[in-house]
Amino acid sequence: MVYETGNPTVDDALERVLAGKRLDRTDGVALLAQPVEALAEAGGVVREQFGDGTVDACSIVNAKAGNCAEDCGFCAQSVHFDTGIDTYDFLGPETILEAAKRAEADGAQRFGIVVAEKGVSKEHRPEEWEEVLESIRLVRDECDLEVDASLGILTEEEAEILAAEGIEHYNHNIETSPRYFPEIVETHSFDDRVKTLEVAKDAGMDLCAGVILGMGETPTDRVEAAVALQEIGISSLPVNVLNPVPGTPLAEQGVEITREEIIKTVAVYKLLHPESRVRLTGGREVNLAPDEQHLPLEAGADGLLTGDYLTTEGQSPAEDLEIIERAGLEPNRSVNEFDPEAVKRRHERQDEMAATSATAESSDD
Repeated sequence: MVYETGNPTVDDALERVLAGKRLDRTDGVALLAQPVEALAEAGGVVREQFGDGTVDACSIVNAKAGNCAEDCGFCAQSVHFDTGIDTYDFLGPETILEAAKRAEADGAQRFGIVVAEKGVSKEHRPEEWEEVLESIRLVRDECDLEVDASLGILTEEEAEILAAEGIEHYNHNIETSPRYFPEIVETHSFDDRVKTLEVAKDAGMDLCAGVILGMGETPTDRVEAAVALQEIGISSLPVNVLNPVPGTPLAEQGVEITREEIIKTVAVYKLLHPESRVRLTGGREVNLAPDEQHLPLEAGADGLLTGDYLTTEGQSPAEDLEIIERAGLEPNRSVNEFDPEAVKRRHERQDEMAATSATAESSDD
């Protein structure tokens, strides 16, 4: 079957992708210059041909917040910046399990344990390391969820242990292109991140690694980041869009990204990574209106990070289910079989209770 968008550059790339060929940097740069309508159509075709017609939802818990020694210019948790966030040590296995059960009830298929620091160290913080492992075991044993982790830089030994404990995906974002990375982070290198991804992959874990759009990077940087991820080999590509946190350097720069740029980049990423889940993650709510968030799904995205993020609030899972429906897709239920309508009803009741409580407090005042 031949698919045509009417744009020769897009149609040539689409034909090659559907024939099993991999696009390169030159292709990606040329594609990003094409009209959004043709790219979105092509991205949707690739998702349809290589995917299963579902949108996969994952959820995360910020298991240890703040006081990170790294200086990532977008991050509210860096000790280098005064952002006013709540900081805390590792939450503990039981608290992690509670968060996982909430994610399970909300229809997530994957649950990520995230720690904000350069790396959870078996050698230097053995007690915390053991708590991480116990948390993984609890979630794995008591929930119908795939267990993922984002614990920073890993040694080979640590990666092998995590794989043996049942970690499905290891998340370690590359954030941006090799060229632009030093403009965002100075305390570690792009190669440091790639090395950890290689260590995790060699240990047997699948990789979840992506980017943050809207940090002042060029369109070519966006393509080069995706090409770097091709070389690494990933199964999930999270696409964050910068949500500027006051106190961070990038918030002070005031960089912006348009809806069209987001949609075009998602589509091109799907063409460059046809067999990976392209996942909409942090910042989509502040950069896309509620009636626009289905557009990247129509353009090829087939994953969402649902619920709250690390230091900022997200949408409710009920709202995300409606976005999936608006795009004409189905939520993935292959790991966690759940009833989408039950999720919606529960969140509607929670919203009603919160509104009633707020009204009562206002009356008391």
